[in-house]
Amino acid sequence: MGQTLTGLLTSVRAIAGRPGTPAQGCPGGGPDQALLAALRLCGDHLSALAAAGPLTDARRTRLIASIGALTTACSTPGADAFDALLRTGQQALDSGGEAEARLALALADEATALRARSKGAWRLRGNALDALGRGEEAITAYERHLALQQNTAASRDVERRIATLRAAGDRIDEALTLFRAGADTEASGADTEVSGAAARLSRHLPAAEARTAFTDLVRLRTAEHGAGDPAVRRLATLYAEHRRLSDRDPVADPLLGGAEPIGVPGLRRLVAGRTVCLVADTPRTAEQEQRPGSPLAALIEGYDLVVRCDEARHTAPAARTDLHACTLRGDTPWKGPRWDRRAGARLVFGDPLPHWRLALRSRLVPGAQDRVGDATLRRPLHDPALLGEEAGAGPASTAYTVLRLLDFLGTPARVDLIGFEGPAALSPREREWVGTRTANTDDTAVRITLR
Repeated sequence: MGQTLTGLLTSVRAIAGRPGTPAQGCPGGGPDQALLAALRLCGDHLSALAAAGPLTDARRTRLIASIGALTTACSTPGADAFDALLRTGQQALDSGGEAEARLALALADEATALRARSKGAWRLRGNALDALGRGEEAITAYERHLALQQNTAASRDVERRIATLRAAGDRIDEALTLFRAGADTEASGADTEVSGAAARLSRHLPAAEARTAFTDLVRLRTAEHGAGDPAVRRLATLYAEHRRLSDRDPVADPLLGGAEPIGVPGLRRLVAGRTVCLVADTPRTAEQEQRPGSPLAALIEGYDLVVRCDEARHTAPAARTDLHACTLRGDTPWKGPRWDRRAGARLVFGDPLPHWRLALRSRLVPGAQDRVGDATLRRPLHDPALLGEEAGAGPASTAYTVLRLLDFLGTPARVDLIGFEGPAALSPREREWVGTRTANTDDTAVRITLR
């Protein structure tokens, strides 16, 4: 990786120039100056990474790959590098560090300078400011995004985040109002240390600084008046609510529209004696399934349970889904798109448990499912109570996890795979497992006989 990083840094400097020097440009007039500025920022970040020593973090490796893609787009005459710029900014955010969040914000600034009406650029800016704890500025950027966003469903996450940030700020405002009301009734020689803590507290502070100032105010006010004082109790309540809002967004409907939890026994009953098909999300399969009267559409409709996996990129929004399964990936899986496609039951595979719980809290949509898999179904391959395999074999596809789970349950009448060829093909290890259980193969399905 050291040589790759050095070579990429050389390419970035060749196109964008070093800080304070003019760019060399490229054929066809070269990229926009804002793009060159973005590349210089990426070059500075690469220099810092190179100076830090060998790379062992997969997230930063992915960021370097994104910078490489941006560099290629900027050096290709006629290429539109804007999307590559946004992807690099998002990858910087996904890397999780403060330096990477600052890089994401700087790239977002260049993106909004390039296209002031890009909803993606304003969303990136809002996310970056949010990650840096600059909530009030993030609200402004999020509102610019919403003004440009025409898709109501896609706006819900942003609207919910704005509401959370405002609610956290409102708790600070109420705490300061409470302090001032108490200070007005006290002697003029009130504790200057408490007054100083209150003076430092503001909703416009970065989140970490606001949390420290709020903590100091509660601690000093409690020491001054005692925990039994009504004003102190209210202040402590506001502080607790502020901390909860800072840690996670509230759930609009904790009961998820009445969805029922389903565990291993419930899933066994759900699939017992029924024919099941797993449908791949490929352009070819989606096109044939949507074609009226097509043989594939009739085939899928004939199954008792239709299973689809992960995020649908090609499947029609209204396509029948009796069971949706997805696997949490990455270091912050709770930040992915919400699961708003209708499904009879939804299984979410993931580990560790806190990440799984936070992802369900953040991404499940009330009313989008009738049943939700509980914690007993979150890691069927490695759970000793289920398959209990060692975790060293590498990540498994969601389809393979579902197949192994159905095989373990042993109650479906039949399980077929539909469309799992080409880009949707399983890994060699997974294909080998499927091959040992294949009863029949035709143009559309691989029929698996369960033991």
